Amino acid sequence: MTLKRTTALALAGTLVAGTAAADDVTLQLKWVTQAQFAGYYVALENGYFDDEGLNVTIRPGGPDIAPPQVIAGGGADVIVEWMPAALAAREAGLPLVNIAQPFARSGMMLTCMADTGITSPEDFPGRTLGVWFFGNEFPFLSWMSQLGIPTDGGDDGVEVLRQGFNVDPLLQRQADCISTMTYNEYWQVIDAGIGEDELINFKYEDMGVATLEDGLWVLEENLEDPDFVDRMERFVRASMRGWEWAAANPEEAAMIVLDFDETGAQTEEHQMRMMGEVALLTEGASGALDPEDFERTVQTLLAGGSDPVITDHPGDAAWTHVITDAALQ
Repeated sequence: MTLKRTTALALAGTLVAGTAAADDVTLQLKWVTQAQFAGYYVALENGYFDDEGLNVTIRPGGPDIAPPQVIAGGGADVIVEWMPAALAAREAGLPLVNIAQPFARSGMMLTCMADTGITSPEDFPGRTLGVWFFGNEFPFLSWMSQLGIPTDGGDDGVEVLRQGFNVDPLLQRQADCISTMTYNEYWQVIDAGIGEDELINFKYEDMGVATLEDGLWVLEENLEDPDFVDRMERFVRASMRGWEWAAANPEEAAMIVLDFDETGAQTEEHQMRMMGEVALLTEGASGALDPEDFERTVQTLLAGGSDPVITDHPGDAAWTHVITDAALQ
């Protein structure tokens, strides 16, 4: 098989076992085509979905695409979403359920210019911090609430700059710190000519406020359909094969991702570096959600003082091992 698969082949229905038509599955990504989602593109390119009798369509995300809205509107069978956004959507009435968790760790950080004098979270009051919204703000807001730092400005609080999905606010000195991911925006800052010794990073993992990212979520009602459950079991099994292969072959996985990037916006250097960082976040993950990690995320989101991300514990109904128990045995 050549590295390049045409879009038509990737999206068209294929025949498996000589006679039976493949079952369709549409996956909505949280962001654009990049190594953050390498496992799914590897599974598509290497034929792992084909092996499971699946015809998978991967829909890239973007700044104006909210995966929960897509699945609510019937545009996807399964979505990649961060747990804070998924649980917030669930509490708001969209019954999302986590069926698998390929990412074991968070890659989220707050990156500051060292010359601002910020050396610890105690230095945040009075500063301007860049924050992503569209559901990505929840971990930050929970963190600030736990620190007792208001997010409406003032000498005792922080001024929140609604950060676009770029690093311009830091480079242009519009913010003292900005939101970054270990595998993406941080390296955009470095590529802009800023030395690593000129930066201070606060990893959410190190701050004790990390929340789970990039889980696979479906609508609760669909789990009552045995055919849907069967499709998800096959989808998760093939996806985890893809993640395992990507971690073992990071350079080849990055090239596969580039092959599916129809925008041409990604570079080989950036995607290879991203794949290496992403592999650190998926390392050791079986694909099954760890209940302790779920509980830690929930408690972080509930610990929001007068304005928590969620107000009630979602309970065990927000996740299931039914899919992974069958897919990963």
